[in-house]
Amino acid sequence: MEAIIAMDETKKPRTDLVEDDPFARTVRPTSHTRARDDGNWRTQTGPRVVQVQFSPFSRGFTQTYRPAPILHTGSFWHFSQTELKDLGISLVAFSLGLAFVFNGGILGGMLSLGPGLFVTIPVFFILGLVAFGPAFIIHELAHKFVAKHYGCWAEFRADPSGLRTGVLIALVIGFLFMAPGAVMVAGNVNRRQNGMIALAGPASNLVLWGIGLPIYVLFAENPIIGLVAGLWLTANAILGAFNMLPFGPLDGRKIKSWSEPVFWIFLSTFIALAYFSIFEPTTLANLI
Repeated sequence: MEAIIAMDETKKPRTDLVEDDPFARTVRPTSHTRARDDGNWRTQTGPRVVQVQFSPFSRGFTQTYRPAPILHTGSFWHFSQTELKDLGISLVAFSLGLAFVFNGGILGGMLSLGPGLFVTIPVFFILGLVAFGPAFIIHELAHKFVAKHYGCWAEFRADPSGLRTGVLIALVIGFLFMAPGAVMVAGNVNRRQNGMIALAGPASNLVLWGIGLPIYVLFAENPIIGLVAGLWLTANAILGAFNMLPFGPLDGRKIKSWSEPVFWIFLSTFIALAYFSIFEPTTLANLI
C-alpha cells in the first residue's frame, strides 16, 4: 500500500473535503526537469494533497494548498533510521499477529494446547517471519523504489494504532486484520506514474509467488520446506488480492484509475492464485 503526499514547509495546509480523483484538473507544467518521467506531465491549478491515515478505523483526508515540487535527490538505496525502525516494528507486529492466528487466538490456543502455547507461539512467529515477512516487506519496498525511479521522495511509515489493533484482534479472536503502515510518496506524478507506483506492490507479490511455486512443487512432501513454501504462496496470493481491491487507499483503486484492463487482469489473477493456494495447492502443483 502506498499514499501520495505533497509537502510545502513554507505554507500551512488547510483541511478540505475528500476528493476521489486527485488528477481531475490538469494544466501544462512549467518545470519538473529533474524527475524521471514518461513524457506525460501532470500538474494542477490547485494541487490537492492526499494524506492517508492507515488505521482501519480511520478515514483518509485531503489538504488543499499549493506545494513546491518535491524530488528524490539523494541515494536511490537510502533508508532513513525512522524508516528502518518502522519497517522492523511492522514486521515484528505482523509476525506476532500471525503467530496468534495460527494458534486460534489466546482463548482457542489455551483450550487446545494449554501451556504448549509457550512453545507454539515462538515457532509460528518465526514461521510468519520467514513465510509471510518477505511478502509484506518486498511489497512495500517495490512501491518505494518505483516512486524513487520517478524522482519522488518515498519512505515507509508504520501506523502504531493499526499495529496495536491488529495484534489485539489476532490475540483475542485469532483473526488477522491489520493495517501495518504504508509507503509515503511525495512528488509530482501523473496518472500513469501513480498507477505504476501502486502496481509495483502487487506485481512484486506475483513474482514472489512464482518463485515459491517450483519450491513447493519440488518439496511439497517435506514437512518443513513444504509447509513454508505453501504458506509463502498463500501469503503472496492473499496480500496481492487484498491490495488489488479498488477501495480507499489500497493499490487497486489507483491502478483502476490508471488502467482498467491492467486492474482486471491483476485482480482476476490474484483471486485465482488465492483460491488455488489456499484450497487446491496440490491441484495447482499437478498442473505445472
